[in-house]
Amino acid sequence: MLSGIFGKKSDHPLADIKSVQALLENLPKNDAYKSLMELTDLIESVSEHTDFKLDHQFAVLRLIDEAAQPYARKLVREYFTPFEINKFQENRLWLVLGNFSRHTANAYYTVFNRYCNAEKGSNTIKAQVPLLTARAVYAMICQLKYVCAHYGPVDSAIWANLAQLYKHAEQLQYLDTPVSLYPGMIINTSVKCEVGHLLVWYDRGLLALSPLYMHLTERIVAQYCSTIDIHAQLSGQSRLSFDLNQPDEPTRINMGATTHPAMRFVGMQTMQAKLEDLMKVLKKNIVPDEINLGGSYEAEVVRAAVQYLLDYLIAPPVRRNARHAANVTLNVINGYDKVVERSNAGLQFNEEDPAHWVTEEISVGGFSSALPTVSSSIGIGSLLGIQPEGVSHWGVAVVRRLLRDDANQLHAGAEILANQVAGVFLNQDGSELGDGQAALWLYAKQGELSGGAQLLLMKADTFSANRSLKIQLDGKNYLLIPSGLQEKGLDYDLAKFKLIEQEADSEEVN
Repeated sequence: MLSGIFGKKSDHPLADIKSVQALLENLPKNDAYKSLMELTDLIESVSEHTDFKLDHQFAVLRLIDEAAQPYARKLVREYFTPFEINKFQENRLWLVLGNFSRHTANAYYTVFNRYCNAEKGSNTIKAQVPLLTARAVYAMICQLKYVCAHYGPVDSAIWANLAQLYKHAEQLQYLDTPVSLYPGMIINTSVKCEVGHLLVWYDRGLLALSPLYMHLTERIVAQYCSTIDIHAQLSGQSRLSFDLNQPDEPTRINMGATTHPAMRFVGMQTMQAKLEDLMKVLKKNIVPDEINLGGSYEAEVVRAAVQYLLDYLIAPPVRRNARHAANVTLNVINGYDKVVERSNAGLQFNEEDPAHWVTEEISVGGFSSALPTVSSSIGIGSLLGIQPEGVSHWGVAVVRRLLRDDANQLHAGAEILANQVAGVFLNQDGSELGDGQAALWLYAKQGELSGGAQLLLMKADTFSANRSLKIQLDGKNYLLIPSGLQEKGLDYDLAKFKLIEQEADSEEVN
């Protein structure tokens, strides 16, 4: 019977199911890295052998892929960790996981394409096509994750392949057929769920997230992908569109735009309520057991990922100021402590020369620039000190987006928080806070109204909503009453305060 399923005998080690099983038995089971590399080679090999009968090719691919999943999950936990790992280990994990996901996506699409061409063995796997297609889409999600984790350009073939997978499932009416993606998974999925999962997660704006939050938002969207609907008619609930005839990345809905029959529209009407319910639990410092995050994460970290998704659903980000092409040379330093050192509050211990960036575009609110090759420490959320050439004072900006071009050149998009900062020392109720801990006073940008509020950059974990502070600036004493933490960065707190100038006879602040 097996010989009938798996075709004629061949010397190829993947041509016989028993030899495949033997290969899997001989994997170095205590070395996930090496095992996944070997399994990736097997997946690449089976996808290249289109002389295998289609049913055999699919059966072997499934067998290898399922054997790879425990190793992949282990390495995913190591790669998407909330803790810092060294650059060598990070690149090593990224390479093996990226190669595995790319070859797996290619292999499933190869089998799918052969099925569409009705090659020999197609009838045997007809009942398994919903699983085949769902796995193909899921493998593409994983492929995208590792491309975006290095902020690389997305191959347009992904969108073309996704369109073909969706069209086939729609035409043969198995979009909603429930499938168990992998053995042991409790919740079923479907082709529609996986396509919606990919489109909504990608549209969140992955280039504005760190790799950790790319992973966590993907896992959370996967949890609630049943709330995502894809339909042929534009409605008030539609958020995204995807063109099946001219496939490209999803685009935001413009209700006045022209539509055509090949467009599909994505809505997620009930996802917000699900995320809000999850947020209530997370605020109790509990991560629900049913949320499959692919690892163990603190509630605070998961809350930030849920907040990213809620912000996306409630108020998608828009650019407030038009950018213009301009080549402005900037002196740039990276990190809160180094920015403080450049202010008049610093002790000037750091004599490191700043890097030189040349802007590509610039506006009142931000700029973009190609990064020097030595800027490997720059990431999403990096705090930058910026000083335009010929300007005496420093400003501050935060890296919000990264993108790697086809030449492997990394480009950063940064939001300018202030064009000028001043160093101040924080004091509490007349007593010193950390011996007069240094902070950065952010002057309002030109044309920007403060409304009586003042932004202050402080060392991470310094802000307290219950603590007023005193500072001295330009010979004047001020009381700062906390209004709220505006942003918690990698190494800083960006806080808003109500500003009250104190009388001349008030207690002096040193």
